[in-house]
Amino acid sequence: MIYFLVTDEDLVIQGDPLTHWQDLDVTRRFNAPASGKATFVATPDVMAQLQPGNRLVVVRDGEIWCAGPLEVAQDYEWSVGQEDGVGKVTCHFTDDLGRIAGYVTYPDDDQIFNLQNAAADDYSSITASAGGNIKAMVNNTCGPAALTSRVIPKLVMGTGTGIGSTFQALTRFEPLLDFARRTASEDGLGFRTSQVDDTIVFDVYQPADKTGTARFSTGLGNLRSLKYSITAPTATALLGMAGEKGDRVYRETNSGQHLTWWRIEKFAEQSITDNTVQVPDRGDELVRMNFELLAEEHAETVVSAETIDTPNLRAGRDFDLGDLVTIALPHGLEVQDTVQAITLQATPDTGELVTTSIGQSDEATSSQTARAIRELARRLGRLEGR
Repeated sequence: MIYFLVTDEDLVIQGDPLTHWQDLDVTRRFNAPASGKATFVATPDVMAQLQPGNRLVVVRDGEIWCAGPLEVAQDYEWSVGQEDGVGKVTCHFTDDLGRIAGYVTYPDDDQIFNLQNAAADDYSSITASAGGNIKAMVNNTCGPAALTSRVIPKLVMGTGTGIGSTFQALTRFEPLLDFARRTASEDGLGFRTSQVDDTIVFDVYQPADKTGTARFSTGLGNLRSLKYSITAPTATALLGMAGEKGDRVYRETNSGQHLTWWRIEKFAEQSITDNTVQVPDRGDELVRMNFELLAEEHAETVVSAETIDTPNLRAGRDFDLGDLVTIALPHGLEVQDTVQAITLQATPDTGELVTTSIGQSDEATSSQTARAIRELARRLGRLEGR
C-alpha cells in the first residue's frame, strides 16, 4: 500500500494524507539524490499542501520509501472533458540528500563567505576515517555544527563511526556531494539520508556483499536487460605541473592501463596551496591530484543491467543501494557489480513495479568485473576465429 504525506521543512505534517493519486515514479540512487514525480487529482486540499518549501513523503507498506523537498511544487493541467473536472497536478521531488547537494565546502567553515579571504588559499582539513571525514564535513557545512544561516532544519548525524581507512581529507570551495563521493570512493562507502520520526538522519555505511544471495539471470526470470562495452581509456599517463616560474614541480603518474591498451598522455596544470602544514610536500600532493584526475579518465569497461523484483528477491528487503550482487550473463559467465539505483513505479489500478539498475552507465566498473568482461571478450574472439 502506498500513500503520501506533505510536511514543511521542519517535518510538520501539513494536512491529511494525499488521496486520489494517479501515478508514482521515483528512483533512489547510490550516493546521489533521488528523483521522483507523483500525479494527483487537483483537489483544493492537494493544491494547498503542494507549496514551495514543502516536502513529499512516500510511504510504502508502512515504511518511508523516499522523502524530500519538492523541486516542482505544482505542474498543473486542465482541459475540457476531463473526468475529474478539476484537472490534475504533478509534483517533482527529491530526497533530503538533494538539499545537502546544494552546498559547497568552505576553507574556514566557522566564518561566513564574505570573511573567507583569510583562508581562501588554504584547504579545510579533516583527518579521520573516510566515514568520519564525510560526516564531519556535512555536519560543519549544513548540519548542527554549521553556521546558523547554513543549517538544514532537523538534519542530524547518524551513529555510524570509524568506517573506512583513516587519512587527511582536503577540500576548498568544492560541491559538498563531490567531496563526499570522492572520499567515499576510497573505501567503497555509501551515504544517505533517511527520515526517522521528526529528524533527517545523514549517515555513512558500508555496502554489503550479497553476491551469494542476490543473483540475477534470465533463468531466474529477474533479469530484464543487460549490456556492456569495452572502450579505451582517455588517458593513461597524467603529466602534472604546479607552481610558478622558477619554482615548479613536475610529476608523471601512470595508471597502468597502458599495459593493456597504449600510452595516452594528458597534461594538467594544478593549483596547490603553499601552506606547508597542510601540504608538506608539493610533489606528493601533485601525485595525489594526478591519481584523482586519472580515475576520471578510466572509463574502460562498462556493465549495465536492469532487474525486476520477484517474490524471492526484493529490492530494499534482500539487497539495497551500493550492495554487490551477481549477474549471470547469457554466455555463462558471472560478474559482480554494484546496485546503483532502485526505481518504484506504481498506479492505483496496475499496482507496483520495482526495477533495479546494476553497474554504471558513465563510469568504470570494478576491476574484477572489468577482468571478467575482458576474459569473456577473449573467449568469444577465439570462438569467432575458429
